[in-house]
Amino acid sequence: MATVNVYLTFNGNCKEAFDFYKSVFGGEYPYIGTFGEMPPIEGKETPEEDKNKIMHVSLPISKETILMGSDTGGEWSSNFKAGNNFSISINAESKEEADKLFGGLSAGGQVTMPMADTFWGAYFGMFSDKFGINWMVNYDDPAKMQQHP
Repeated sequence: MATVNVYLTFNGNCKEAFDFYKSVFGGEYPYIGTFGEMPPIEGKETPEEDKNKIMHVSLPISKETILMGSDTGGEWSSNFKAGNNFSISINAESKEEADKLFGGLSAGGQVTMPMADTFWGAYFGMFSDKFGINWMVNYDDPAKMQQHP
């Protein structure tokens, strides 16, 4: 069965916000990375002003819940709107479940990133459903997961 968490998006102050949340909830970041740490993508260079922005951070706040987030940058930054800067993030147990949930929930909505394998080892996609709610669907294939120190 899939798990559901909230994914927050910021306009350059993700680290500040997550340091605040960490001071309240406690805990440690299992992972925090910047856009500048991403592997190069042919034809797409990370702008200098985005290199120190947070690409992804996660903060477990209970046994079942992880608060996740990132800064927006590049082509995505024009879509940032305070108050609409969160997504429901689903972690599926299989690629098939990810495809089923993505296909079902995105019907009649707008796909912003089709399901695809990513450089960080996940099978991932994003969309807004027909009611305007933002979703992320993720499947972490254990054989493809990046190892973080």
